[in-house]
Amino acid sequence: MPSGFFALLDDVSALVKASAASLDDVPTQVAKTTSKVSGIVIDDTAVTPKYVVGLDPSRELSIIYQIAKKSLINKLLILTPAALLLGYFAPWAITPILMMGGAFLCFEGYEKVHSMFSKHHDVQPEDEAVKAITPEELEKERVTGAVRTDIILSAEIMAIAYSQVTDQPVVNQIAVTLAVAVFITIGVYGFVGLIVKADDFGVHLAKDKYGPATQNFGRGLVKFMPHFLRILSYVGTAAMLWVGAEIIAHGIPFTAHLLHDLEHALADVPVVAWFAKAIACGIGGLILGFFIEKIVGLVKKALPAKS
Repeated sequence: MPSGFFALLDDVSALVKASAASLDDVPTQVAKTTSKVSGIVIDDTAVTPKYVVGLDPSRELSIIYQIAKKSLINKLLILTPAALLLGYFAPWAITPILMMGGAFLCFEGYEKVHSMFSKHHDVQPEDEAVKAITPEELEKERVTGAVRTDIILSAEIMAIAYSQVTDQPVVNQIAVTLAVAVFITIGVYGFVGLIVKADDFGVHLAKDKYGPATQNFGRGLVKFMPHFLRILSYVGTAAMLWVGAEIIAHGIPFTAHLLHDLEHALADVPVVAWFAKAIACGIGGLILGFFIEKIVGLVKKALPAKS
């Protein structure tokens, strides 16, 4: 009996040591996974600031906090468990789900591009009532829209994170995916907060208590930020088309091979290969978004009108 007890203790000790050695590798796995999703992180960072443009500056950080909080909750309580469960019980379902998310991004991206070119030509019918909206309702709509877009990008991030640890023990899979969720969310929305408050920082630097050079830099920063945010909004729209199309392309063997061949053909010039792939995906996403928008329009017309 004593020998059996000590043998059990030896087994437990060995198991603990093995688990500890495995967990020591988690930071390395997190760093590797984060580098894999860097492109989507950039897209997420570019998309988010447009949701606070035109709102009360005093509410900007609060809005970003609301988006970040909901994004983190979605990653921790919905997307990470879903990725782990699907990866274990139905790994075949992950790709179709991601492709549906990619289609949604293409649809939203096309709608934004369409609105950029048609906003000066669309005339509102005279008999259509203008909907009044309060600042609180507008803020709520912006947060909802941002979270809706974020969950698609977050799903792709968590799916990639999971794909990097499928050969690891379950404890490592959980630790890495949760760490990536927290790290990415803090990084993205922390940087977004810096972007949207940069003009306030410029105003502070432009005060008389600072030297002429600092004041000029502050004024220049204030003048530059509206243009920067506008450019970032365009980049965010392009990113939605690019990422959405790339998600779909990787789910179809034929298009996945085409992208791989394109990258391979330009492998000697990585920057050109990256731009070529991004442009190809962006154009593809725009075309796909156009067809999805037409299908959605036909479905809406076919549905009975609400009374």
